[in-house]
Order: sequence, then structure tokens, then C-alpha cells
Amino acid sequence: MQFTGQIRKMYAKLGVEVEYHLPIGDDLIAMNQFVGKEISLAFQHQIICIKCGRETVKSFNQGFCYSCFRDAPEAADWFIHPEKSKAHLGIEDRNLSYEEEVQLTPHLVYLSLTSDVKVGVTRDTQIPTRWIDQGAVKAIKLAITPNRYLAGMIEVSLKNYMADKTNWRNMLMNIYPTIDLIEKKNETKALLASEYHQYFVEQNEVLEINFPVINYPVKVKSIGFDEVPEYTGKLVGIKGQYLLFANGIVLNIRKHGGYVITLSY
Repeated sequence: MQFTGQIRKMYAKLGVEVEYHLPIGDDLIAMNQFVGKEISLAFQHQIICIKCGRETVKSFNQGFCYSCFRDAPEAADWFIHPEKSKAHLGIEDRNLSYEEEVQLTPHLVYLSLTSDVKVGVTRDTQIPTRWIDQGAVKAIKLAITPNRYLAGMIEVSLKNYMADKTNWRNMLMNIYPTIDLIEKKNETKALLASEYHQYFVEQNEVLEINFPVINYPVKVKSIGFDEVPEYTGKLVGIKGQYLLFANGIVLNIRKHGGYVITLSY
């Protein structure tokens, strides 16, 4: 059986193990059922922008055509650098209405354990999706702010003390240190400027996340559809937005947003 269509990042739902579904065209494919089985993925040499729906010869920023990458508010720099948000000042970047809708909502600063402890920012409505997408095995809330800018400023203030990015290779090999996140959170509070203490979350629930993985690779090799347009292999797991295959081959689905592929099994 096979499905063909434009793909986007996998939907993820927290459970005993994370439950993944891959959008392919109008279909939503349950991916956990394929773990332990052989599947084939074939790129149809077509990329459709996830914003405007036009065909593009190249994907920018995980699925945009160049025009949307340049102009769309969803592709603006403040998504990656929340401290650059300006909607709280009434200043437009690309589309003030959209920026107010996204930026002027409660945002969460968190600590997650991926390849190491990292600090991150997301809208509070994106939890636990954000933690799952980055392949975190544990996570804890650090602070809640009324807008994206303040959350970004807290994150920036902590970058000198901990990472804000994940070592994706170690994450996929399931290599991470043994760390007490509650203890780390309390240590982190002491690093915050007093002006940010009002946003600190006193509740200390640590969320543990289990991924549908039979066994983790000891070495990983990333492939992409531009270099390897067709691939067949035994799927041994899914973590973050990656498919893990038996021979250490890994494929980042989110990176290929907008690509038209055929999934066969």
C-alpha cells in the first residue's frame, strides 16, 4: 500500500510512548505501526510551499518558497530569536496583527534534557509538543511570561550558563547526562536577574517522555531527499521529528516540509 502527497512535520501526541502521525497530502498516517517494519520513501521531485501552496524549486526554512521565507510572518527572525519580538511595543516586523496574536500570549521558558540540559522558549499552548519535537526525554517549566519578548530575554540571560541548542546526533543516540532537573531549575533561579523572579514557576513537575524506539543507533548518518531521493529500510524508531532506520540512517521529516513523497509499505 502507498500514499503520495506533500508532507509536513509529524503530529505528536503524548502517551505511554509518543504517538506519531505523518501528514501526506490529505492523509494522516499513523507511523508507530511501522516501527520494526520495512518502509520505502520516494521523493517525487516536487516541492510545494507550506505557506502559499505554490511549487518551488528549493525549500527554505523547512518548507517555504523564497518569497514566503522573505515576507511571511511565520518565517520571521523572531521565531528563532524571541528576544527580537517587538509586538509588545506596537512595532511591526512583517504583519503586526499576526505578530500580536502570537507574541502577546503567555510564553514558557523551560529546561529540557535532550543531549544535555538546554533552555528554550515556546508558547504555553505548544507544550508538550515542543518538547517532543526536540527529542527531550525530560522537561520542566522554569518561567511563564505574558509575552514572547520577556521569555526571550530570560533565555538570552541564561545562554552563558547552558546550551540553547541540541546536539542532534547525541539526542538520536540517546546520549545524555544524569541530571536532576528540579535541582537544576533551582540553581537556574539564582542566575536570573531579580526583575525576572516574578515569572518563576514554583511548581516542580518533571515530564518524562518515552519515544517509540526499538533500539538506538551507536552511530548516525543523516540523509535528505535532495541527495537520496529514494530510500527503503527497516524503521526502528521515531524520536523528535526524525525517523530512525536499522543501519543508523536517520531522516529529519520536519526539514522536508513541503516535499511531495510516496510512502510505501
